[in-house]
Amino acid sequence: MPDTEFRARVRDWLERNLAGAFAGLRGLGGPGREHEAFAERVAWERHLAEAGWNCLGWPVAHGGAGATLAQQVIFHEEYARSGAPAKVSHLGQELLGPTLIAFGTPEQQRRFLPPIVRVEQLWCQGYSEPGAGSDLAAVSTTAALDGGEWVLRGQKVWTSLAQEADWCFVLARTEPGSKRHHGLSYLLVPLDQPGVEVRPIRQLTGTSEFNEVFFDGARTAADLVVGEPGQGWRVAMGTLAFERGVATLGQQVGFRRELRALTELAESTGAAADPVVADRIARAWMGLEVMRAHAVRTLGDPATGVAEVSKLVWANWHRSLGELAMLVRGAGSLVTEGAPYELDEWQRLYLFSRADTIYGGSNEIQRNIIAERVLGLPREVRQ
Repeated sequence: MPDTEFRARVRDWLERNLAGAFAGLRGLGGPGREHEAFAERVAWERHLAEAGWNCLGWPVAHGGAGATLAQQVIFHEEYARSGAPAKVSHLGQELLGPTLIAFGTPEQQRRFLPPIVRVEQLWCQGYSEPGAGSDLAAVSTTAALDGGEWVLRGQKVWTSLAQEADWCFVLARTEPGSKRHHGLSYLLVPLDQPGVEVRPIRQLTGTSEFNEVFFDGARTAADLVVGEPGQGWRVAMGTLAFERGVATLGQQVGFRRELRALTELAESTGAAADPVVADRIARAWMGLEVMRAHAVRTLGDPATGVAEVSKLVWANWHRSLGELAMLVRGAGSLVTEGAPYELDEWQRLYLFSRADTIYGGSNEIQRNIIAERVLGLPREVRQ
């Protein structure tokens, strides 16, 4: 099917189906707003699955549509343009699913991929820890074999939507005494069991999509390790590579919509007449064009450094947009919409975007990777 015809088909389907019971979901969800209409968004995604719009890039043999890279980009762009709600199953569809297709056993693929496609199981990512955030190799959560099961002990933090998830893919240290990248394993762990405690973290936005997850004797079957035991670092890096795939083009459509709305606000309030504000808006527009050009040029490029540059570009741009929103709003940005802590969209954007340069790999870590692994510069001295 030609790409133009595919785009028209996606656009038509979304227009016809974001109606009726689903009409009120437009624009809901996303960073800082994951609590919005969660159950209804799950129902929407199951509706997508029934129509064959989930997991487009997966091979047909694994329940996907075998869509081309261009078609995947088109879908994510049109999905964002339509105002369709933010997906709740992103971690399963965009991260774990491709990881299992690349590294999982046939048994793991048969067991877990169909429920991900149908949105019957929700997943979260057990990577970061209090002492191992962006420095993922410092993971200290342990897992030891006890008969036919792994027994986990430790803590994960900043675990997105763990309070809603059924399963977690966990990076744990399975070789006692191992250091850094060695001796780690990538485990699939059910969350509804004794020995697992999920504690939501209240954020600056007043919402709680991030969580702490404590493992105190939690168990999972011995065969639910993806890849070989002790080789989890390679699998974990594969997952992170999938994280920064075609969906980022849809993310940029959302950024463009935010910039357009902020520009209109600046024009309506007269803030755009301020040369400083006008210059910042122009620079934001140019930055967005650079971001898209980089994404299109490097799409599908697995080279080290590509994903890191992409993360630096969008995270810094979006944080700056939040700051620009406060400049446009002026003194009014300091007053909440209502008691006790009701924020407007610009205040929420500003507060949540402060985290953009931290989660998913901090700016410091991204720059170190580029410097050391791409440019060949000396490693940073670590105390």
